[in-house]
Amino acid sequence: MSEFDFDKIIDRRNRRSEKWDYYGDRDIIPMWVADMDFQSPPAVINALHDDIEHGVFGYAAPTKGLVNVTLTMLKKNYNWDVKEEWLVWLPGLVSGLSVSCRCVGEKGDGIVTTTPIYPPFLMVPNQSDRTCIKVPMVQTDEYWTIDFDAFEKAIAQNVKVFLLCNPNNPTGRIFTKEELTKISEICIKHDVIVCSDEIHCELLLEDTPHIPTATLNEAALQNTITLMAPSKTYNVAGLGCSFAIIANKKLRHKFQRTAKGIVPPVNTVAFTACEASYQHGEPWRDALIAYLKENRNIISTFVQEHLSPLKVCHVEATYLAWINASELGIKDPTKFFEDHGVGLSNGAFFDMPEYVRLNFGCTKATLLEGLNRMKKAIESLK
Repeated sequence: MSEFDFDKIIDRRNRRSEKWDYYGDRDIIPMWVADMDFQSPPAVINALHDDIEHGVFGYAAPTKGLVNVTLTMLKKNYNWDVKEEWLVWLPGLVSGLSVSCRCVGEKGDGIVTTTPIYPPFLMVPNQSDRTCIKVPMVQTDEYWTIDFDAFEKAIAQNVKVFLLCNPNNPTGRIFTKEELTKISEICIKHDVIVCSDEIHCELLLEDTPHIPTATLNEAALQNTITLMAPSKTYNVAGLGCSFAIIANKKLRHKFQRTAKGIVPPVNTVAFTACEASYQHGEPWRDALIAYLKENRNIISTFVQEHLSPLKVCHVEATYLAWINASELGIKDPTKFFEDHGVGLSNGAFFDMPEYVRLNFGCTKATLLEGLNRMKKAIESLK
């Protein structure tokens, strides 16, 4: 039995929670935005208490300890020898996407991404005075993959950056070494920088390894901006700490110059949470993964047995289930389920309105209540 209690119900209402306060007083279980309902690791909470007791919250800089535990984590988990100077600290993943789009090329250049995809991938290019070019992924019975013919055609259209999400949000897909190699080779061939969002890389629900794109070979290393963070894994997203890994010195300097004066620095408690997560959070993460696997399996069985005609592909990573609701015959499946007491992410924001995304980073009691409400909703159509 785990020493960590993931079944503990924590009331998050009226606690400045975007997720739980979104619906106000309506009887809707929020299973949308990607943060979890679990307390962060005790080691993180204790480290933050120490900061609070210290009582001084001035401008912060990463400590040598933080840098060392981050580099140690990268070496241990991915056998990646990252140099300290390659790290660029950021207050969030989305700012990293934005800077990546702006630091390469000129206004009007193309930025390619695959769909379905985390919504900022679709918004940031236009906000950066670039053109967003979407390449729909292909769904098989088992998983989603990239149509490489369509991908290369898109890449050839005056494109400067490819925004990759691996593991993929919302499908939960872990791309293979072969797929990542194809992506990298095509991008290098067409002089396109890869910006690889790998923020969910420590939430693997299978034995399938996560392979950072930049670790494929020296050419990939020099052509990739990697974005990582402890935020999703250790449930500290609200504190705001992430980092870019950029080995290419010229590209790194462009990234830093673009960010200067626009992207705020990371705050002191965020640095503290990051260091404590990577230094002491591993036992908690192992227990979390086991719990999330159980939740994923509950969803898979429940959808198959009780939620026809909904369909869900196997989730390899993340705590997000991407559910196909196209056969319901409902124009707006998100509103339909909200009207029956379940708040899911709208697939339209991911470029697929016939889908919904369910966050299963919650207690089993919450998950089962949400699934049973979805069951009653579907039964109301019969």
